[in-house]
Amino acid sequence: MDPLIAQLGLMAEDAAEPTAVVGAEQLESVAARLKQAGFMLMDVVGVDYGAYVEPRPQRFGVLYNVYHPYDHRRLFLRVWVRDGEGLPSLFPVWKSANYLEREVYDLMGIVFEGHPDLRKVLTPDDLEGHPLRKDFPLEEVHTLFRDGRFIDPPTFRAGMTGQSAGLTGWRGSLRKGGKRDIEPPVMPQGGPK
Repeated sequence: MDPLIAQLGLMAEDAAEPTAVVGAEQLESVAARLKQAGFMLMDVVGVDYGAYVEPRPQRFGVLYNVYHPYDHRRLFLRVWVRDGEGLPSLFPVWKSANYLEREVYDLMGIVFEGHPDLRKVLTPDDLEGHPLRKDFPLEEVHTLFRDGRFIDPPTFRAGMTGQSAGLTGWRGSLRKGGKRDIEPPVMPQGGPK
């Protein structure tokens, strides 16, 4: 067992990297102890084990990647989460949790209670569902929005590859060598400030 995991009084998980299983109720206190010891929060990742071949305690796992910059120790904290269950936000401990938790909320639908600004960050506000969940449709279907708009995959792909302007406007056509006279932006008098 990793000495840091033993020092924190946590249960080690069988993994390639030092990983400790943390209950949601003790997550904030463990994070505070790690921060006091000099650890930084590097990443927060949500994983949907809904279609995983081996049984897991809950459908979702949230992994916190913490790192000590001086002695180069790394520790992963895994919290198991039921569908519809929330976790306490680590924003009060590490300010870097702000964007990281918003990303997990947006893509996985896990709510971080106490987060100061929990809203979507990568997908449109009116997109139904969470794209990294196993039950999100993967086949090429129209992406439906609440107001009735949709993204047609072939049109979107054509714009991204430059086959036509598609949904990306003139930028997509320029990716494949299309030519247009585009006026450069005019700088304000006196240059940038």
